[in-house]
Amino acid sequence: MDIRDVPSWILSLESDDLEFIRKFVLNSGSLKQLAKDYEVSYPTVRLRLDRLIQKVEINEEHNKEELISLVKKLAVEERISLEDAKLIIEKYKEEKEIK
Repeated sequence: MDIRDVPSWILSLESDDLEFIRKFVLNSGSLKQLAKDYEVSYPTVRLRLDRLIQKVEINEEHNKEELISLVKKLAVEERISLEDAKLIIEKYKEEKEIK
């Protein structure tokens, strides 16, 4: 798969979020099994999943913003690094919250 084919919401996630998704898929979506794997309670896993869902939803909202879309496009095209793209987007979000 080419990096340009990776959805932007995946690029916005941290590596531990991606690992959680991987384990979720491998466990056929069983939150009970994930709780066992992570050695935490079911409500803790449910909360983590809810937060992950929020991250994806927020990314979809921000995806509509031109600057964020441009930065993500530059990262996908490897014109800037993924780490730099994340820093720019985070700074943009912080500045937007301050106003």
